[in-house]
Amino acid sequence: MTLQQLKYAITVAQTGTITEAAEKLYISQPSLTNAIHELEKEMNIEIFTRTNKGIIVSKDGEDFLGYARQVLEQAEVLEDKYKGGGGGKKKFCISTQHYSFAVNAFVDLIKKYGQDEYDFSIRETQTYEIIEDVAKMNSELGIIFMDDFNDVVLNKILKSNDLEFHQLYSAKPHVFISRRHPLAGKQIITNEQLEAYPYLSYEQGEHNSFYFSEEIFSTYERKKNIRVRDRATLFNLLIGLNGYTVCSGIIDKKLNGKDIIAVPLADEKDMRIGYITHRKGMISRLGNTYIEALKKYLQ
Repeated sequence: MTLQQLKYAITVAQTGTITEAAEKLYISQPSLTNAIHELEKEMNIEIFTRTNKGIIVSKDGEDFLGYARQVLEQAEVLEDKYKGGGGGKKKFCISTQHYSFAVNAFVDLIKKYGQDEYDFSIRETQTYEIIEDVAKMNSELGIIFMDDFNDVVLNKILKSNDLEFHQLYSAKPHVFISRRHPLAGKQIITNEQLEAYPYLSYEQGEHNSFYFSEEIFSTYERKKNIRVRDRATLFNLLIGLNGYTVCSGIIDKKLNGKDIIAVPLADEKDMRIGYITHRKGMISRLGNTYIEALKKYLQ
């Protein structure tokens, strides 16, 4: 097995066809096909399933390619360290729930390591997809929260996927509302006071269970509910409809806007914010730098 073979396999998975991958890699189709066959034979695994419509990554192949990506990333780190920057583009990917502090930490990472060439990704997405991204090693880290309600279910899912949760911060619940909201002058807000206003939350697709909710108190019965996919829409509705959402209270005026404020919610329940990693993976230098940046914003 060679690094070149791993690169070939990942490129085929990315493009979905031998033809396109061969063009991208500047090699002939027969040579690429043979290289993939030799890799599968040596590793005793079927990475790709051949069908009439083309090739798809097998279940075993998804696991294998996750490890392959880590091997190539670590090889690039070595080349970068000992060849004086000759390791090509730095690559890093995280998946996260919709947190401004996760974006701020990502900005800090790029400012520190993005001077030359880089290929970084941040995915603000649904909770189940975050777990799936880290399980498949498409993302090195996943940023989520746990509480006394969801931790049993989520820890069971994490364990079944060989993942671990690392707590960074324990936050008291807050309400995000518009600065012009009728309750904006309150020092503390109760759930009863919020009953008349629309509740905004992030929809979780086919996994739209209480346990995957990004908001604490997901089981609390509310009369008016609006589900959204992105942070900008949620904040626009907070302002336009006098809506609210329940969150950690960590707010960034540059990203969230000066018209959004956080007010403590009258409840003692905590949100435990942290990151998930793969048990069989290694945290890279970029990953450790990102975690340290997160800690700075979560103090």
